Amino acid sequence: MKGFFGDLFDMNHDGKLDGFEEAADFAAFATMMDSINKTGAFEETEKEEAESELEAAELNATDLEFMDEDERREAIEDAGLDPDDFDF
Repeated sequence: MKGFFGDLFDMNHDGKLDGFEEAADFAAFATMMDSINKTGAFEETEKEEAESELEAAELNATDLEFMDEDERREAIEDAGLDPDDFDF
């Protein structure tokens, strides 16, 4: 039987995963998935915060995306925000 990572955790090289090897394989997989989920959640939260900040300044993120870079910088600066804080 192979794990999530094939036979990477077959530490005794007998061609199958025993209980300890399965646990190590699963722990590595779970850690990797947690890392991916946390990263995705962080990025989404950061994006939502930026959009909220723009909305509070009465700017629309979608409209800003369609502006050229100079217009966008000027609009954000005119709203009293730092354009370098936003990623378009």
